[in-house]
Amino acid sequence: MKNLTRRILSALLAAVLMIAASGVVLTASAEGAESYPDIEYWFTNEGFLPVEVGGAYYNLTKETIGVGVYMPYVDWNGGQTYREQLALRVAANDTPEIFIYNGGIENSLILDGAVLDLTDYLPEYMPHVWEAIPAEVWESVKANDPTGKGRIWMIPDVTSFTRHGAYIRTDWLDAVSMKMPTTQEELVEVLRAFKEKDPNGNGAADEIPTGGRAEARWMDYLFAMYGVAMYEGYPEWDVYDGEITYSAVTPNMKAALGFISSLYKEGLLDPETLLNTSADWSGKFDSNTVGIYYHIPWVAYQRLQGIFDYTGGAVKAQVANLPQISADGYQGFITVKPTGNSGKMVSADVASDEAVMKAAFRVLDCQYNEEFRDLEYGVEGMHYEVVDGKKVKLPENKAVQELLILQTPGCQVENVEVITSRLEAIRTEETNWEIDQAEALLNGNQADGRIIAGDGMPSSVYDGCEDIQNRILYVEYVSKIITGEFELDKFDEFVDRWYKNGGQTVTDRVREWYAGKK
Repeated sequence: MKNLTRRILSALLAAVLMIAASGVVLTASAEGAESYPDIEYWFTNEGFLPVEVGGAYYNLTKETIGVGVYMPYVDWNGGQTYREQLALRVAANDTPEIFIYNGGIENSLILDGAVLDLTDYLPEYMPHVWEAIPAEVWESVKANDPTGKGRIWMIPDVTSFTRHGAYIRTDWLDAVSMKMPTTQEELVEVLRAFKEKDPNGNGAADEIPTGGRAEARWMDYLFAMYGVAMYEGYPEWDVYDGEITYSAVTPNMKAALGFISSLYKEGLLDPETLLNTSADWSGKFDSNTVGIYYHIPWVAYQRLQGIFDYTGGAVKAQVANLPQISADGYQGFITVKPTGNSGKMVSADVASDEAVMKAAFRVLDCQYNEEFRDLEYGVEGMHYEVVDGKKVKLPENKAVQELLILQTPGCQVENVEVITSRLEAIRTEETNWEIDQAEALLNGNQADGRIIAGDGMPSSVYDGCEDIQNRILYVEYVSKIITGEFELDKFDEFVDRWYKNGGQTVTDRVREWYAGKK
């Protein structure tokens, strides 16, 4: 169907050119923008309505940049469901024109010929993208080309600040008459108080002191106390004992697992941590049952609103940054990766139709162009209203709001100032208390981050070692050690098996890459 649509569009384009040559003037929209074919763009969606052809958001993009952008509903689910659905579309030879990648799928897409080589198109057709991303990042992208030709296949998301942190309910601290913990011992005492003293005041023993998600993800701060490099629950590569090493096989990791398993045994870690999906874990916080959680600071306003709604407006939860805690003998830190694990790619199919290809480039370039910054507000009446001549974001309502795909320039080249401006755009009199806290968390994060040695490492180091890349052994052993099914000493068996089953090969490749990087 998509190919047929493109053939029709190509025919229409040819007709347009003939008419234009005869002197007839065509206007594409009320804004006078050049007209392009529609573009299917897959983006993160955590519950908003799909963007359909002919719908409100589609019409906004059509009128503003000349391209109608749309996306069917694809559940994000921490990236897992998204990746599965994308793989199905790629296998069916029906890849969306633009899509975000994450989770290490980019190399296989490049090597399978599923995505377009952007190298020669960026300066001419996407100048705002080309200029916005630092030259050293482009050089890193070229160096990590799995084809070995130094080409650019992706537009990486770039983060220039500490993106994550651990946050604690300070209203719960007040309820149990405890001060902010600054040592590991004080932290454990606070977790015990959260479990035993009914800090949410509902009379039920439903409090979850802390926890995370399946595969031991999104509780990085518990590992970070021991200097374990970890990004959103994925062990990373950093320098240990003078050599770049996978953090999952270090003594630091073993020590961290010993501490985390003790929390689980005592009931201070959510017993369903290793079962929680993204929605499960968010739901527990929203239902006013979680004392400490690890996440992205600006999402805090959503969690606070969730608690407010769940309690019928009775609870305006208060959160603050949990100070960086180091275990005895270790230096704790939060992992920072400026080039991250995600970005955008363009389907190789667009090369067969120049009009579609230029439309895709147009969409990407507009996301980095300040001229189109107002697209971030979305549709009037759905996403924002005008008050005293100023656009004011409406409260988030996933039941009636379509997904905002083109967030400009915001999530593409992130920094504290950009994120703060995005938070200010949704500030209202009713949400002041939420936005104030989100901004405080964002600024409070910045003291504890450190860029790790493995930032920018190519995923090609895992070629032929997919089990290592997918953390198969890691997840098995870590899950069983945390729950007590395995004794902590089984960690040594994991390390031995990891190296023998491809880990040594990957380590050699990473060290060779790092030597060249230095």
